Amino acid sequence: MPPSAPDVFLGLMSGTSADGIDAALVRFSDVDDRQPRLQAELLFGRTYAWDPALRSQLVALGQHAVPLVLDDIGELDTRIATALADAALQALADSGLRAAEIAAIGSHGQTLRHRPQGRALDGRDRFTLQLGDPGLIAERTGITTVADFRRRDVAAGGQGAPLLPALHAALLQHPHEPRAVLNLGGIANLTLLPAAETPDGVRGFDTGPANGLLDAWCQRHRGQPYDRDGGFAASGQVDGVLLERLREDPWFALAPPKSSGRDQFHLGWVDSRLAGHESPADVQATLLALTVATVVDALRANSAGTARVIACGGGVHNPVLMQALAAALPCALESSAAHGLDPDFVEAMGFAWLARQTVRGLPGNLPSVTGAAGPRVLGGIYPATPGAA
Repeated sequence: MPPSAPDVFLGLMSGTSADGIDAALVRFSDVDDRQPRLQAELLFGRTYAWDPALRSQLVALGQHAVPLVLDDIGELDTRIATALADAALQALADSGLRAAEIAAIGSHGQTLRHRPQGRALDGRDRFTLQLGDPGLIAERTGITTVADFRRRDVAAGGQGAPLLPALHAALLQHPHEPRAVLNLGGIANLTLLPAAETPDGVRGFDTGPANGLLDAWCQRHRGQPYDRDGGFAASGQVDGVLLERLREDPWFALAPPKSSGRDQFHLGWVDSRLAGHESPADVQATLLALTVATVVDALRANSAGTARVIACGGGVHNPVLMQALAAALPCALESSAAHGLDPDFVEAMGFAWLARQTVRGLPGNLPSVTGAAGPRVLGGIYPATPGAA
């Protein structure tokens, strides 16, 4: 990217829960070209709702509730891309910025399937698939679009996730304090940040389900898309027998690098472990306890010396979850807001940053996190056509 080009990028993110499209307009500046330090200013962030019918379809697909044929996939690719492009255009209108001021859009797309373990778990070939045609986004917005970030890492032998630990390190690593960043999205994941002078590298991995199962169970039994303020979970009691049955899943015993998604943790997975007499509120409480237990287990096993956990993602707004984590973690827990990062838009900011890396020809993955054979420039670039928007 030439020095005169704008350094404002638009990140689009829709996660495992498909609870909305996060749009983040971010201005980046390098603190020191010789160090991976970065400043990222969130100029504008907003979450735009999915069309209810499309969201229902995405959630059902994530729960393995409906089969798909090839025509369905093609149509979904277009409908998702249209929604993403509309969110980008609305973000520009709401922020007052012009398309010409945006260097590129970084679009995560909507994950349809994520099976990076492959034969390690089920004997199948490894793959990851995100929908949302980036060519259509570039055409509708008139802005160069970068997308399909995960597949290159998977092709290089990696997990394709998590992809944001490099950004976490650039923004949150401390010279003397070992830290962890905990993203509480549909799936929970940890980024382990040693003190900057420590020679050990940054690591990161998924720890297990978070909002994805909590939201889905709440939708089934309360007709609500998420458990507002954790009230449903707070009304129940943790079922210790069920909790241990859930924790016995072989995925939790896998050593990092590892990642997961709704392919692994969906309502069918929960149903198969129920005895049949559990109350819905007790199951909700137990699913929350599962998130807490698997996060704490992973931190103790992989970074027992962590002094501070910095949380982001939608789970930050669940006070029952945050209180349970604070009580169980062996260190301080705080929101990323304490470090000037809006917890709702850290992931969307991350995909803005990944677009920046790609257009600069720089790698976006960390092999120490994903297990890829080496650093890779991620995603494909779909250049804007002047006047196409």
